[in-house]
Amino acid sequence: MATAVVAGLLVVSAPAQAAQASGGMPAGSHRVTSVRYDLGDRVFVPPPTEAGQYEGANELAGVVYYPTDLAHGRFPLVMIQHGLWDTCADRVASVDFAAASKARDAAEAAGDTAEAARQQELAEAAAGSLRGWPCAPGIEQISSKNGYEYLARQLAAQGFVVVSIGANGINATSSGQAPTVYRARAALLNRHLAMWQQLSATGGGELAHHFTDPRDGRPRRVDFRGRVDLTNVGTVGHSMGGGGVMQQAADMRRDEWPAGVTVKGVFTLAPTGTWDNEPVTQTPFAVMWGTCDAVNTGGYFEWNGGRNTVPIHKFTVRGANHTFFNTQWSPGSGQVGAQDDAVPGSKPGTCLSQDGRDVDQVPLTETAQRSLASAYASAFFRRYLRGESGFDPILAGTRRPPGVPADVVDARVRRPLTAG
Repeated sequence: MATAVVAGLLVVSAPAQAAQASGGMPAGSHRVTSVRYDLGDRVFVPPPTEAGQYEGANELAGVVYYPTDLAHGRFPLVMIQHGLWDTCADRVASVDFAAASKARDAAEAAGDTAEAARQQELAEAAAGSLRGWPCAPGIEQISSKNGYEYLARQLAAQGFVVVSIGANGINATSSGQAPTVYRARAALLNRHLAMWQQLSATGGGELAHHFTDPRDGRPRRVDFRGRVDLTNVGTVGHSMGGGGVMQQAADMRRDEWPAGVTVKGVFTLAPTGTWDNEPVTQTPFAVMWGTCDAVNTGGYFEWNGGRNTVPIHKFTVRGANHTFFNTQWSPGSGQVGAQDDAVPGSKPGTCLSQDGRDVDQVPLTETAQRSLASAYASAFFRRYLRGESGFDPILAGTRRPPGVPADVVDARVRRPLTAG
């Protein structure tokens, strides 16, 4: 395969007939270092809102990717929030859940309501083990926050500090709390941003002296003071995390941002819709979704189009599904519950499009889908956090990153193109 470099993005071409595109990583001049922090599993309780009090507590944990040469710059911050329902890698419970669900469906088809109810109880018991928080002793958590390392490292290599935060506590308690769950997710983002603002401004606060090496867990001293620009923040959200970042960026929620924090761009991956669809017209955002995504993606581009005062973008990716944007959710990881969620097409090796056409399409591989996400997210944040207008043609769809065939990504923009 051939490689090409354009405006700092390295993209590796792949067979167009298979609708594949792959981006090289990292594509930047900075070496990348990673640390973690974990302040506890149930230390964050979302504040009450006019929609009610969210019932549940969340971890304050994150994995950080940053340019190793921190002393030579002040870098924009990109914060990532994941979604998902499952929180615990309980393989026995996963098998039990699948078996009970299959038996329930068979009983319902046969008209055996009593057996269907019994199997439903078994399925719910297994689901409780998969969706608990914290996880039972001896059961590892599903570290969804680790599933965006491919994107985080590419962004860090290009001069961003990237923090992927944990939201398993909210995952475990979100069922039945639709009116408040996205408010809780927005509040979680704001709490992390407040901690980072204090750390960068003073070198102190809750995060000080809490960084560890991801390889061995040993304490790591990193001097972030004055090195992270909290007036120049981007957010990334996937699935329910996408709903969270859009709620946090809503026009009427901007006054909830922590002092000293300004969000200048939001990039969502297959975002679910928020309960109240609050307008997002003052912050540039992008929605990337796949035509073979079996989950209902929120129509933020359509909802806010025509009233936006800044550019908003939509990237429709032919053959992409919901789960491959996160490595932990993808079959290649071997993680509990990992799956290809695309609806199978009528022929082997195809998926059924969910874009209203209901046609067979060639699905993207895990690597190809993530490479496209990295390429377009990098272009987006370099445009809106770094002011590099040379990326406007890619974001508007008038030019493609090298190696991306014409029939893979449909890029659309609602004007104006220049950030206000």
